Amino acid sequence: MFTGIIETVAEVTSIRDEGTNRHFKIKSTLTRELKVDQSVSHNGVCLTVVSLEGDAYWVTAVQETLQKSNLSHLKEGSKVNLERCMLNNGRFDGHIVQGHVDQTGVVKSIEEVGGSWLFHFEYDAAHGNVTVEKGSIAVNGVSLTCFNSTANSFTIAIIPYTYEHTSFHQLKAGDVVNLEFDIIGKYVKRLLGIAK
Repeated sequence: MFTGIIETVAEVTSIRDEGTNRHFKIKSTLTRELKVDQSVSHNGVCLTVVSLEGDAYWVTAVQETLQKSNLSHLKEGSKVNLERCMLNNGRFDGHIVQGHVDQTGVVKSIEEVGGSWLFHFEYDAAHGNVTVEKGSIAVNGVSLTCFNSTANSFTIAIIPYTYEHTSFHQLKAGDVVNLEFDIIGKYVKRLLGIAK
């Protein structure tokens, strides 16, 4: 389990396809603290460390993960948000993030407003996912609060710290992002019998 509080931004240094799997080599300041079999969130996608190489490590994404997330858009040199799984004795600073991306969304526009940024996103409502006003959502693994919530769109506000210390400063209109909707909202929908 994760909290959506990003620890660092890492770089994809190599990509290798093997059958329908895609292997990513990630260079990170966290590498020396990782071990094989450890779960790490990459842009909100939980992937397992499969090998270590100096200051880099390898993870593998299966076909379903590539289809449901923006990992298929990564290239050598791409930056990814990283978070290690939550410690038992840690503070819960974000919200419950499982690392299981529900679907992708698209950056519709970005506005700079008095030193912060407003990011407007759209997503395909046919998947049955919903946001609520002032509810939680993970965008590329970052725990955020959404507003201007509609059936297929929402807005988030990004403060300078988050902008500088995540990959948000690299996003532009048209970019594809990973969305993990709030787990509590998903359970409520299921209990009410309105989930697909």
